[in-house]
Amino acid sequence: MTYRILCLFGCLLALAGCNTIAAEAPPPGIAAARAQESDFSARTSYGAYVLRPSDQVRIQVYDDPNITGEYQIDSGGFISIPLAGRIKASGSTPGQLEQSIVARLRNGMLKKPGVNVQVINYGPVYVHGEVKRAGDFPYKPGLTVMDAVALAGGYTYRANESKVFVTRAGSSIEQVYPLDRRIPIFPGDNVRIPERFF
Repeated sequence: MTYRILCLFGCLLALAGCNTIAAEAPPPGIAAARAQESDFSARTSYGAYVLRPSDQVRIQVYDDPNITGEYQIDSGGFISIPLAGRIKASGSTPGQLEQSIVARLRNGMLKKPGVNVQVINYGPVYVHGEVKRAGDFPYKPGLTVMDAVALAGGYTYRANESKVFVTRAGSSIEQVYPLDRRIPIFPGDNVRIPERFF
């Protein structure tokens, strides 16, 4: 009897092993979109926004009110601050930019500078192709392709509503994304809705 139970248990384990299905890797386009979504979640959490050219920031220096003011990140990604000089801002979070400014000011006249950086205006998003009102539109954190299309008045009747082409700020490469996903858009990005073939 014990032998039969052991045989039955062994057969059940073998069958369970046969029913295991290996997970297939997602197609390259889907994998890229998922990576963008993951990046989107990380970068839109509080304080994690990455600064880009054309963003405008307010920099407050508590130890020297003469430095406090509004600064725009230039096309090269830099800002110029009195006593601190030219500092790379693009690619940093506001918190990282604060640290860069503090490090520069410590090397100058201030011993323990207190610095705060806030984004007050973001660079625009550009939408063109088969939309009703092509142009540049103000960016808000959390913006997606579908939001950008809505800002541009929606699709024309010729629009291909299954895919979108996006050129990221600072890049010359146009990437294609499926429109069945939440595709994040950032300041300076170009969104192009293609024409469908009848």
